[in-house]
Amino acid sequence: MMLKIIKGSKLYSILTGSCPVCQSESMYVDKNPYHLNDVFKMNKKCSHCQTRYKIEPSFFFGAMYVSYGLGVMLSVLVFLIAHFILGVSLFGSFLLITTTLFTLYPILARTGRNIWINLFLKYKKEASVNALL
Repeated sequence: MMLKIIKGSKLYSILTGSCPVCQSESMYVDKNPYHLNDVFKMNKKCSHCQTRYKIEPSFFFGAMYVSYGLGVMLSVLVFLIAHFILGVSLFGSFLLITTTLFTLYPILARTGRNIWINLFLKYKKEASVNALL
């Protein structure tokens, strides 16, 4: 798989939702973000390197701001493509933005969490090697 090439980078952990320290397992109980009852259910810690994901109470509160920024960036991109390239009306562009954000919300929410935790924790190759043993 193409993502194996970037294993060991923050980008790998962000895109896969894997442990930011060892990148050996998913941080989420259910990998599928579209199982909406479980979209925010995370493992308490990594079973390989024992990294706790919730560093402090309300740790992921800051991830909401990251998700908001991602949503704004996506909205601007959808608007530019819809209105200026495809020639969709303003109201049509608004409907496309709303539909896109509603459809991609679970992915945006998880990506915000993935980016947030990767700001505070970094990959440790030795943790990854120990996870394989």
